[in-house]
Amino acid sequence: MLKIASSDSVMPADALLMVVAAALVDGDGRVLVQQRPPGKPMAGLWEFPGGKVDPGELPEAALCRELEEELGIGVERACLAPATFASEALGERHLLLLLYALRKWNGAPQPRHATALKWVRPLELHRLEMPPADKPLIGLLEALI
Repeated sequence: MLKIASSDSVMPADALLMVVAAALVDGDGRVLVQQRPPGKPMAGLWEFPGGKVDPGELPEAALCRELEEELGIGVERACLAPATFASEALGERHLLLLLYALRKWNGAPQPRHATALKWVRPLELHRLEMPPADKPLIGLLEALI
């Protein structure tokens, strides 16, 4: 079994959960966040849209797929700009969240799998209740936008 070494421990490779997300940035410098629906883990929290990377799937392909499924928008891989990542313990697993910046897409975002969508300035993200892995990403977004 392949193992992943870290400074704290060694864990099985299948314990690593890779997730991709996008900071959609509109022409006014606002970022899109979505609210997690009832019945899901961390329901009610605001997050960057995205989702899990399937086994064997490239992160950029996963993000294009997730954005179409969650928001109904079309995204070209070339428009995804790697921005930052977060690494967070998640029970028995470990989350690696890859955040991409996105300024160009086709269609208008719709909350297909979320309770609501909201466009906010990066500074306003600090006031939103967000999952622990999303919070450390805010500072870099402020600097980028």
